[in-house]
Amino acid sequence: MTKIQKLAALGQSIWLDYIRRSFEALMSSIAAKRERPLAGWQFMSANLGPYQGAVDAALAEIKTQRIMERIWAHDHTVWKPEPAEITNRLGWLHTAEVMLENIPRMESLVEAVRKDGYTDALLLGMGGSSLAPEVLGKTLGGKRDNREGRPHLDLAVLDSTAPGAVLAHAERLDLSKTLFIVATKSGSTVETLSFFKFFYNRLVRTVGEERAGEHLVAITDPGSKLVDIAQAHNFRAAFLNDPNIGGRYSALSYFGLLPATLAGVDVEELLNRALTMARNCDSEGDNNGARLGAIMGELAQAGRDKVTLITSPTIASFGDWVEQLIAESTGKEGKGILPVVGEPMGPPAVYGDDRLFVHLRLEGDDTHDAAVQALEEAGHPVVRLHLHGLYDLGAQFFLWEMATAVAGYRLSINPFDQPDVEASKVLAREMVAEYKQRGALPAVEAAPLTAQALDTFLSQARPGDYIALQAYVQPTAETDALLTALRVRLRDRYRLATTLGYGPRFLHSTGQLHKGDRGNGLFIQLTADDPQDVPIPDEAGSPHSTMTFGVLKAAQALGDRQALLNAGRRVIRFHLGKDVVGRLRDIESY
Repeated sequence: MTKIQKLAALGQSIWLDYIRRSFEALMSSIAAKRERPLAGWQFMSANLGPYQGAVDAALAEIKTQRIMERIWAHDHTVWKPEPAEITNRLGWLHTAEVMLENIPRMESLVEAVRKDGYTDALLLGMGGSSLAPEVLGKTLGGKRDNREGRPHLDLAVLDSTAPGAVLAHAERLDLSKTLFIVATKSGSTVETLSFFKFFYNRLVRTVGEERAGEHLVAITDPGSKLVDIAQAHNFRAAFLNDPNIGGRYSALSYFGLLPATLAGVDVEELLNRALTMARNCDSEGDNNGARLGAIMGELAQAGRDKVTLITSPTIASFGDWVEQLIAESTGKEGKGILPVVGEPMGPPAVYGDDRLFVHLRLEGDDTHDAAVQALEEAGHPVVRLHLHGLYDLGAQFFLWEMATAVAGYRLSINPFDQPDVEASKVLAREMVAEYKQRGALPAVEAAPLTAQALDTFLSQARPGDYIALQAYVQPTAETDALLTALRVRLRDRYRLATTLGYGPRFLHSTGQLHKGDRGNGLFIQLTADDPQDVPIPDEAGSPHSTMTFGVLKAAQALGDRQALLNAGRRVIRFHLGKDVVGRLRDIESY
C-alpha cells in the first residue's frame, strides 16, 4: 500500500466514523452549553426600528416550531420536504469538535516541512477552498513566530486565472522551499487543477520529478479525482475532508484549518471560540445564530435585502468569506440577500432604503463608529457585532453559518445547494471546446468605452437594483483602487448598492446569486487582453498544451455573460484592451 493509499484509508476511516463522533459531540455540546456561557455574551446589539416587531415574531415562531433543535437534529424539513443536498450538507454543525482531534496531524506537517527548510505555502483553490484560508492568513497568519514556539510558513492564496497573477507567484517564490496546497472539494475544479499542472511542471524543472511530490499536499473529499492525482504524483500528504460539508461552510474543516496551521494560527483557540458560539446557538428560539438569521431573513422580505458589511480594517478580508456564504446560499428561486462588502463608507444620503448594515467591530477600534452612528440616526437598521480579539473570528465563522441557515429557513429556500452555478461552467466549457476546434473563441462585440454607453445602460436602473462590477483582469493594488473609486462614483450617483468581483473568482462566490435572485442586478463586465499569456499543461508532467490561462479566463467571461443573458439579466461588456489601468482611469472619470 502506497503512502497516499494509507493516508486515504486513514481519511476514510475518519469520515466513516463521523456520525458516531458527531452524535457524541452533540450530546457533549448539549451538556456543556448549560455550563459554559458565551464569552462576551452581549456581543451582538441591533437597532432595527420599525422592523423589530417582525423579527420578534420570527424568533417566536422559530421557538414554537423548534427550528434550532431540528437544525441540530439534521431535520431536512426545516428547509424542504426532500432531503437532497441538505442531509448530506450539515457536517459543519459538528466539524469544530471533529477537527480538534486532527490538530496533531496538521501540526506534524508544519514541523516536517519547516524541518525540511520550507519557508512558503501557496494555496491553489477557488471559492470555498480559498476564502477562509485567505482570511486566516491575512488576519492571524504569522502572528506567532518561531520565537514563541509556533513555526509557520508565509501563506498566500492563488485564486485568479489571470496569467499575470499566476506568473507573479511563480516568479516571487523559491519553489524549492515552497509547499503547494491543492484544495478542491470535488477534485475536479478546472482552475485549481490548472494551477496544479502549471506548478507541478515548474517543480519538476526545479527539484526533479522524484522530489516534486514532496512539495504538494491535497485537501479534498474521499474518492475525488484529486485523491487519484495525489497518489499518481506521490504527494507528501492527502487530507480527506468530511464529504458532508459544502464548500462555503468548510471554514472550520481541513479546507480552512490546514492552511491556517501552516500559517502559524493557533487553531485550537480558533476552534474553541467556534465551539463556544455553537453552544450558544442551542435549541432555544432566541440565540445569536437565530437572531442574526431572523434579522437577515425578515428584513430581506421587507425590502432591506442588501446586507452591507462594515468591518474594522484588520478583519476586512472576513467580508469576502461572508459574501460567498450569503450569496451562494440565499440567491435562488427568485429570491436573494445581496452581501455588499468592501464598499467604502459614505454619508447616509447616498444609501437607498434597501440596506441592512452590519458592523463587525474589533474592541478598541473606532474607525467606523461615527459613520455607523450617523446611519442609525438616519433611520437605517444597524446590527453591531463586537469582537474582543482576532480569534473571535472562530466564533464569527460559526455564527454566520448558522445565521445563513436560519435565513434560508425564513426565505423558504435550501441554503445548501447552488442550482445555477453550473450554467456558467457549461457555457465556458462550450467556449473552450470551440477554441480547441477552431483556434479562436467566439467573437462577442463589446460596447464602446464611453460615458454615454455606460449612462445609457445604467438608465435602466430601478429602486432596489444593484450594480455589479465584474473585472476579468489581474488583481493588483492599482486596479483595486480604480475599481473601488468607480463603484463609489456609481453608488453616489445612482444611490444603488454596488459589488465588485474579480473573475473567475466571483463565479464561485456571487455567481449563484446573479442568476438565481429576482433579476435586479445590472452587470458591468470588464475584460482585457493579457500582456503575456501562460500555457496550461494538458497533463501534469507533460510539455504539451492546448489551453492557456488567458484563454480560460476569456472563455469563463464569455460563458458567464451568456449565462446572465440566458437568465434575462441586464449586461454590458467593456473591453479594456492591454492598457487596463489607463482605460479604467477613463471609465472612473466619466
